Amino acid sequence: MELTRELANKVVESKWADIPSSVRNEARRSFFNWLGCTIGGTRHEASETALALACAFTGPRQATAIGTSHRLDIFHAAWVNGISSHVFDFDDTHLRTVIHPSPPIAPAILALGEYRPVSGADFIHAFALGIEVACRIGNAVCPAHYNIGWHSTSTAGVFGAAVAVGKLLGLDQQQMAYALGLAGTQASGLRENLNTMGKFLHPGHAARDGMTAAFLAQRNFTASERILEAPRGFANVLSQERNLDEILDGWGSRFEVLVNTYKPYPCGVVLHPIIDACLHFAREEGIAAADVESVRLQVNFLVQEVTGKRHPQVGVDGKFSVSHCVAVSFIDRRVEEDQFTDGRVLDPQVVALSDKVVVAVDPGIAADEVRMELVLRDGRRLTRHVEHALGSLKQPLTDAQLEEKFRRLCADILKPQQIDRLVEYCTTIVELPDVERIARTAAVS
Repeated sequence: MELTRELANKVVESKWADIPSSVRNEARRSFFNWLGCTIGGTRHEASETALALACAFTGPRQATAIGTSHRLDIFHAAWVNGISSHVFDFDDTHLRTVIHPSPPIAPAILALGEYRPVSGADFIHAFALGIEVACRIGNAVCPAHYNIGWHSTSTAGVFGAAVAVGKLLGLDQQQMAYALGLAGTQASGLRENLNTMGKFLHPGHAARDGMTAAFLAQRNFTASERILEAPRGFANVLSQERNLDEILDGWGSRFEVLVNTYKPYPCGVVLHPIIDACLHFAREEGIAAADVESVRLQVNFLVQEVTGKRHPQVGVDGKFSVSHCVAVSFIDRRVEEDQFTDGRVLDPQVVALSDKVVVAVDPGIAADEVRMELVLRDGRRLTRHVEHALGSLKQPLTDAQLEEKFRRLCADILKPQQIDRLVEYCTTIVELPDVERIARTAAVS
């Protein structure tokens, strides 16, 4: 079996005409969402710390640190922008694998697009291929790979970054196989860090390391040509179960970007149906936090496993706390980044309401579903079944909703005319002669 070489060949042989219009459009939407998340995330403490470190050690000023006035060498730019795009946990999600596909891939190829000319069509082509490779590799090893503690966004994402950059560099089949081999040996990222700044590092290093793999491969830096399938390769070492057929089956007829999703709330995606239900009661039925006696939830097992933190102590922990998200949904009647500050998770009113949340796992409940029973102090019992959360495949965010999200994330960072221009560029990206103008427009003067 020569899976790695076959995958390399598929990427090298892929032509723009092979990419259906629906795939081009969804890749465009994915990039648009990524850009907004990156700009919005630049004022986060983790992003500012990473940028300060990068500025101290950067090489030639070749690419933009998005949403700032700084320019860095392309490797540091990919690293910083990858980190910034992930700090709000507001980025895209491939639900089957829980991979955030864009943060490891978009930073690498956008930085490359400032280093050498890259047309909008070539950019979207490479981006779509990167997402395809990352998510197919994720499909092959998940959920076992994720369940034992690997953060798939980075472990699979580094492959996506490598092939996307490699495609734009024009690697041949041999070099692309090397790029995959070099990416695989750098695959890392542990779920133990999911409620710390360490999580934000994962897409940053995947973007940088994927770029490194492609540039080394261009120079014929050798690596295993069986990194995916070998006994000591990626799938066998990093997963207890695997189905390698997932990587190539249906290539060219089934596209993973078409099952990509975008978040309406900046927290774990399994919390979204719960937030939907709470906001319905708070906004549509006028239920006040003071009226609530208890909130009983029937949820997918991932809610308890990933977001079961009962008493978060810092803001980022709130993104992994179902009880906190219930509380702020009723008290604030919105769930945005302000609901995940250190002060908000420690607020006595929030803590008191979060203690009234009871969670039960139901094996029949899907990841984008919840059954809620709300018990009020006057004795009433109200129920709500959210079958598919806002932002899921069954209820996707519209272009208008994505644009509203983008504008909100950029509002305090860029000038209105910059935001308008970026919306225009991202809408017509496949017609742009170069993508450098996107990065330049996303800089702070």
